[in-house]
Amino acid sequence: WGSREWNANRPVVGVGAPRGSLAGRVGGVPRDLPQPGTSPISIQCGEDNMVVNVQRDFYGIGKLVQPSDLSLGPRGCKPNPQSTDTTVTFQINLQDCGNTVQMTQDWLIYTTNLTYSPTSSIPIIRTNAAVVPIMCFYYRHGNVSSQAIKPTWVPFSTTVSLEERLSFSLVLMTEDWRGPRSSPIYQLGDILYIQASVDTRNQIDMILYVDRCVATISPDATSSPRYDIITDNGCLVDGTQADASSAFIAPRVQTNTLQFTVDAFRFLGNDVSLIYLTCYLRAAAATQVPDPINKACSYSKATNSWSAVEGPSSICQCCETPGTCSNPTGLTAGGRSRFGRPRAFGKREALDEPNMEEEQSVTTLGPLLVIGPKQSDLAAAVMKKESTPTELWWLVAVGCVSVLVVTVCTVLIVKSLKMPQYVLSEK
Repeated sequence: WGSREWNANRPVVGVGAPRGSLAGRVGGVPRDLPQPGTSPISIQCGEDNMVVNVQRDFYGIGKLVQPSDLSLGPRGCKPNPQSTDTTVTFQINLQDCGNTVQMTQDWLIYTTNLTYSPTSSIPIIRTNAAVVPIMCFYYRHGNVSSQAIKPTWVPFSTTVSLEERLSFSLVLMTEDWRGPRSSPIYQLGDILYIQASVDTRNQIDMILYVDRCVATISPDATSSPRYDIITDNGCLVDGTQADASSAFIAPRVQTNTLQFTVDAFRFLGNDVSLIYLTCYLRAAAATQVPDPINKACSYSKATNSWSAVEGPSSICQCCETPGTCSNPTGLTAGGRSRFGRPRAFGKREALDEPNMEEEQSVTTLGPLLVIGPKQSDLAAAVMKKESTPTELWWLVAVGCVSVLVVTVCTVLIVKSLKMPQYVLSEK
């Protein structure tokens, strides 16, 4: 999630095992997901329950909150007895505490909120109240089994083997590139760190290219809507957008590995976008000279020009005019893949007749979740709503006092006017 500071308005999100028609017949594997920055909250989404752990140093300032000041859900569920001196624990069923559930085509989303309402035995308090949205996502599809199964989104990578010689992979990485990312959930403003690689099993040195990447809301790379991220044999066109910094990482860590970043996005009209990323990978001989077909090109807004990971920048000139580099690998003139329909989560495809100097594959990551701004604004909206009764009370109180003062003044004036007038006469 990055190293940015924790924001109490940002939802705390977890992912559970597949649910839906299989609920009750498959075991859940709860997973404790890392939360943004220094978040004091972690969540485990089980098969039929959720566990929320809250650090008592809620704001990271060394002052511990009272467990009794924390509650979960609209019904104000209290912490479990197993809470410790440093951690407050809530363990509830998904339907408890007034939780709400939303169903999409692929996901069940259980939503609740953690409320911190500071109390004091003296007339002052020194910490702010907070309402933090809590969300558990459950993928609705899975295999029926009497044994516990792992969530289908782990490990966020796909691998394809060709006759035991080459193994292609596409992996979502952490921001330091040290290992696979553990969560499939992003928010606008996050960055996707993607690593493509090919394992030649020490048989021959090869260099990897990513000829094309397309994002869709279904596993079919030819479906609509879709968005091209990489086109024309290695042109990372998403980086040309005004609000994007997407680029290939140069230099390569190894010739058989290619890394690139993509700014998180969502499709219009969807507050929660379910995204599949299909990439067309190609391995060529390591002696391949970079050219307009064999390239990895990024766009620099600073210089308003394209640059190549290897070779001269001139090989990227064709990126300025889409379609002039060559036909994207694996696509016919009609836009259909000659590799067949891309599939996700371990269902990979490759050319039926690989040759010794060049191999190709189609690899799909997904589904990924990109959460839109409405979820981020949820806490602020709830807090604003909760503050409304207090503000209204003060307005009513002030109004009543004003009316009372006016009424008293009016009565006094009227009485003074009706009092009899006495005139003293001289005798």
